Amino acid sequence: QVQLVESGGGLVQPGGSLRLSCTASGNILSIFEMGWYRQASGNQRDLVAVITSGGNTNYQDSVKGRFTISRDNAKNTVWLQMNNLTPEDTAVYYCSAKGVRRRNSVRPGDYWGQGTQVTVSS
Repeated sequence: QVQLVESGGGLVQPGGSLRLSCTASGNILSIFEMGWYRQASGNQRDLVAVITSGGNTNYQDSVKGRFTISRDNAKNTVWLQMNNLTPEDTAVYYCSAKGVRRRNSVRPGDYWGQGTQVTVSS
């Protein structure tokens, strides 16, 4: 089974920074896309930023210029550096891994982490 372990959430004041980390494990050969989604209370889960194994990125418009996504393909790890945080960034952040190829598995799969809370408040 594939597991995504997230870390780095917490409480931060407006204008502050946080760095989220997510590592995937479970007999993984490769992962096409890794990234972050977020879900604020009462809202749907929205894309924040994703990055492919080739380094192509896609960001939600509201985080462009403030958030930076990066990954280490060899370590199956993705990071999200979040700067100049605002209260509107408050949400549960979920790590995603799509197109995961595993040893002894025919078809690739998609997986989610359990989520990490980010709260921006003074």
